[in-house]
Amino acid sequence: MTDQQAAEPRYEPTEGLLLMTADQAAVFNEATRTDIMMLLAERPATTKQLAEALGKPKGTVGHHLKVLEAAELIAVVRTRQVRAITEKYYGRLARTYAFPHLDEGGTEDHGFLAEVIQEMREAVEGEAHFFTLRHARIPEDRAEEFGAEMLRIAEKFAAMERGGDTVYGFLTGIYPTDRPSLREEEE
Repeated sequence: MTDQQAAEPRYEPTEGLLLMTADQAAVFNEATRTDIMMLLAERPATTKQLAEALGKPKGTVGHHLKVLEAAELIAVVRTRQVRAITEKYYGRLARTYAFPHLDEGGTEDHGFLAEVIQEMREAVEGEAHFFTLRHARIPEDRAEEFGAEMLRIAEKFAAMERGGDTVYGFLTGIYPTDRPSLREEEE
């Protein structure tokens, strides 16, 4: 195996995945911008539509849209003429945005867990909810393989047909720990 082959990822990113730079991740990792990106995952929207959904002034949302567009995370995907005004519809440039690894200049805290804790509410009767935490001592290549499968499931979740009254969150991850592990028994 050459040094070049060793440096390459073990799986190819799926179509619709944008591997963000550290600068793009810093732009993405801001509360209002994250909310905008989540709304744009549903469908393209105008500044006015996003401002109404977020309960924020159009000027504030417009500023964040300009920052996201300059970082090449979103783009104007279509326009519509309304009287003398041209409405811009903004859309995401990818289905999934992947944060850079720490050794590539990524931030240590992507804010996912804090976001989940902040937005999660108690389920009412009839609403689905489920959590589980598992640990396994597995080889690195199997962990990467499992991570790729989790990404496929997350993308399937995000692409589901919209409906119902509740917005559900989906959090998945695989990470190294310092937890102790039993080794195989010697025979």
